[in-house]
Formats: sequence, structure tokens, C-alpha cells
Amino acid sequence: QVQLVESGGGLVQAGDSLRLSCAASGRTSSPYSMGWFRQTPGKEREFVAVITRNGKSTYYTDSVKGRFTISRDTAKNTVYLQMNSLKSEDTAVYYCAADARPWGPAIKRPMDYWGEGTLVTVSS
Repeated sequence: QVQLVESGGGLVQAGDSLRLSCAASGRTSSPYSMGWFRQTPGKEREFVAVITRNGKSTYYTDSVKGRFTISRDTAKNTVYLQMNSLKSEDTAVYYCAADARPWGPAIKRPMDYWGEGTLVTVSS
């Protein structure tokens, strides 16, 4: 089992930056694919970004490419989402997820472990 705790959400203005963190605990001796997803009321949860188990590859949804960066600190068991040039449409609850298997946006099954989420609100 892996426990994930997100932090760093808050209220910002359009154009501002924010960095989300996700701390993993539990069975973290093996590498995990780590991802960020987001959800707004009335909409399905959507993929935002993922970093592979070895940290060498990252994937993003088109709407955040060039603005968001996912990274990981293996020693700290933490994954980050740096969000720049935020827009009002980025407002959502952001969830961190982990999977012991290889995972990418083309894979339709959900990731195995999920955090509780952190709210990001971008005012225009």
C-alpha cells in the first residue's frame, strides 16, 4: 500500500504560479509511475501529467503543455507539479496518483493509488 498526500493548493490570480507537492509513504521501495489529475464539479476527472517510474519520461495533456512541469525527488518520495501562467480554467481539485506498473495517458485503466486532492482556484 502507498499513501499519497497532496499539498500546495490555494487561491491565485491568473498568470501566477503555484507548485503542488505529493508525498508518498508506505511501500515506496519500488518505483512508481506518478501522475497528476484534476476534476471540477460536474466533470470527469482528467489526466494532467505523468512521470515514468525511472523519471526519464513525462507526458502532459495538451492544455498544460509548456505551462506545467512534473518532476520527482526519489530521495524524498515526492512528486511535484509546477504550474506557471495559470488560467481560470485550471481551477480544479488536483489529485496525485501512483501505480507500480508502467502507466501513460494511453492506458485506460485508473492508477492504483490516489490522494485526497488539493484545491487550486485561479481567479481571473
